[in-house]
Amino acid sequence: MQMEKLVSLCKRRGFLFQSSEIYGGLNGFWDYGPLGVELKRNIKDAWWRDMCQNHNELIQPQGAPSTYEMVGLDCTIIMHPQVWKCSGHYDLFHDFMVDCRTSKKRYRFDQVRGKWVARDQQRVFVTTMAEPDHEDEELTRKALKYFNLRSKDLEKLIFDSKMMTLDKISPEDRPYILGPDASELGTLTDPREFNLMFKTYVGALSGEEGAAFLRPETAQGIFVNFKNVVDSTRIRVPFGVAQVGKSFRNEITPRNFTFRSREFEQMEIEFFCHPNESAAWYQYWRNRRLQWYKDLGLAGERLRLREHDADELSHYSCGTADIEYAFPFLPEGEYGELEGIAHRGDFDLRSHSEGKLDPKTRPLQVELNEHGQPRHRGSGKDLSYRDDLSNERFIPHVIEPSAGADRATLAFLCQAYDEDQAPDEDGKMQSRVVMRLNPRIAPIKAAVLPLVKKDGMPEMATELYGILKKKFHVFYDEKAAIGRRYRRQDEIGTPYCITVDSQSLQDRTVTIRDRDSLEQWRVKIDDCLSEIEQRVT
Repeated sequence: MQMEKLVSLCKRRGFLFQSSEIYGGLNGFWDYGPLGVELKRNIKDAWWRDMCQNHNELIQPQGAPSTYEMVGLDCTIIMHPQVWKCSGHYDLFHDFMVDCRTSKKRYRFDQVRGKWVARDQQRVFVTTMAEPDHEDEELTRKALKYFNLRSKDLEKLIFDSKMMTLDKISPEDRPYILGPDASELGTLTDPREFNLMFKTYVGALSGEEGAAFLRPETAQGIFVNFKNVVDSTRIRVPFGVAQVGKSFRNEITPRNFTFRSREFEQMEIEFFCHPNESAAWYQYWRNRRLQWYKDLGLAGERLRLREHDADELSHYSCGTADIEYAFPFLPEGEYGELEGIAHRGDFDLRSHSEGKLDPKTRPLQVELNEHGQPRHRGSGKDLSYRDDLSNERFIPHVIEPSAGADRATLAFLCQAYDEDQAPDEDGKMQSRVVMRLNPRIAPIKAAVLPLVKKDGMPEMATELYGILKKKFHVFYDEKAAIGRRYRRQDEIGTPYCITVDSQSLQDRTVTIRDRDSLEQWRVKIDDCLSEIEQRVT
């Protein structure tokens, strides 16, 4: 699938728009249109129901070490600044960036890609920020221009076959880098840290005493409320706390549609368990979360679960696995992260109790300043847990399944997009674009279509529409030929089209058409609600 086709469809049919588009847009920010907001809401709702609301704490799930409880939270976007100092975000939450001295543009160090190109005795690393489909073409153009050659002289250049990112280039070779928007070598600065948190100010004070941050993740709100949740409920370890909410990261170079945005929505669980059972719970959540995506339609070779190597792990992590998807904008064979499942140990609860922990120490100890005091002081609150049955007191370990609602929405859109042949109203085969979304997350569950705008069919269709509308998001359309109306619904992923025809007037039955199989069958109007409900829930 060509990503350009999906992007075009998303704008044309109202899934996604560039934020502030009439003013030229704002890079890294996206608005969800009428269909997009329904799709994303359905995905978040499916996650909340499956992970939290519909969880039965009295039954041990398959693969789980024991029964467990689930509750929810909704925490504020702006929190006390000390939260981010103790969590490590204030000191460690950064990417590396490079600047171009000539173009004045800024790039994320590990996202600039290129190849070594040689001519005679000179060897240059030519870089580009083009999309994967156009990388080779752009690199060839830039290399020819740099060496002052024409297309007919291409054989004079020797290209390395391997595409690399800047962070794989040794410091000794950096003077030979041709920047993405540069015409000479050595214009890129050395990489330096760039903190990704958005800074703001609370109240009338605009100095450092009023400084705060927009949260870069929802997890910390759950950790600082751990004691509140335990004290205010009868919940016992093991239990999970779920939260869906906005987060903000000041990405250096947001790109790839909504995949890397500066404002995004997360669906996170912080699961608290006994340290002796944490490894088993980690395995359970890895498998549980992967199966969730499969059940909703992401499957096959484009979806995988990848365990992090030791050098990839965050300083707090005892183990992390990523659920990854082969997005079409990535080079062939590469995957992008959909969700991370992290075994965070007791890092977070200890940090907010004792103070920021030093990532260089094993076991982790509180990081001290030059005076021997905690570098970032914790709350001083006791965040341990006492088991009322065994009387054991311990600091729970945490398993964190952290999913992105926007990335999940993008993945489901990419997976659903398809082009095939289907007969029109005259039986002739015509090409069509169809979004094969799982009915559970489809923006519109059914379309009600009177065959013609006369003979009482619109009146009967209006009656049926009113019945279905109380339960589902449905669409009414009586304009254009029936085949064209079918294709309108196929293109936005509506799983079922319900047609009121002349027979409907005689026996009060309607035709239901399946989007994917094109199968059609008749159902009584009185049974239509239960028929659709059974198929979309």
